[in-house]
Amino acid sequence: MPTRRAVTGRSREPRARFAEELRSLRTRRGESLRQLGERLGWDWSLFGKMENGETLGGPEVVEALDQYYGTPGLLLALWELAINDQTQFRERYRRYMALEATATSLWHFAVSVLPGLLQTPAYAREVLAAGGLKGPELEQQVQARMGRRTLLDGDDAPPFRTILSEAVLRTPLRDAAAWREQLEYLGEMADRGNVTLHVMPFSAGLHGMMGAAGMFLRLPEGRTVAYTENGYRGELIEETGPVEGLQRAYDAVRDLALSPSASRKFVLRMLEEVPCEPST
Repeated sequence: MPTRRAVTGRSREPRARFAEELRSLRTRRGESLRQLGERLGWDWSLFGKMENGETLGGPEVVEALDQYYGTPGLLLALWELAINDQTQFRERYRRYMALEATATSLWHFAVSVLPGLLQTPAYAREVLAAGGLKGPELEQQVQARMGRRTLLDGDDAPPFRTILSEAVLRTPLRDAAAWREQLEYLGEMADRGNVTLHVMPFSAGLHGMMGAAGMFLRLPEGRTVAYTENGYRGELIEETGPVEGLQRAYDAVRDLALSPSASRKFVLRMLEEVPCEPST
């Protein structure tokens, strides 16, 4: 039986550390995800999502992996750390949501996924399902996300600016009709007086906000806070220095992005590329 290693390790993020260990154990055995799924009796795609950090899985599958790899308790301990970290993430996110509801203006940068404020139900459902949600919890989160969209409604709605990496618009939903609906909704929102949309084309090259999505909130008292999020976690940043540094990076990205009018044309071109449903 191999010696049990310390829980701390290469990655400091609990969720990333858990995913990293899963990949390492499997690759050292020279197994594919499909082979692992066949040997343990689970859908191999679940293991792929766990190794990519998209989901943590449940305790049963983690215990089975511990037994299979001969790492008694190691993976379960890493899983528990990641679960606890997710709980802390939710607490930070709840505070962010409370601040967002009072913001006098918002500006955002999207790396790979549309901002929740601009998502259709179908888009939100597929994104949340890819993160591991299912059943009643999935539907609850979809409804909660749709409820957030009311923030941009009404005469007193705050101004919202978003910069979308071209990758966001090059990653369609599986269902062409749902993707068409999402692009149409995006175009409609871009026509609103309080919404400004930019597209950051691939041709702009490398820039200072490639690592994480970011949202900035101007609060009633005049200060600005930032919320950054990657595939593993989100962070609410309230200290003036770091927020100002992120704002400078955002301003530099905005200078590289397409104008609102050119961005709207870009979205319309993407819409034209969506396959039409075959006639019956």
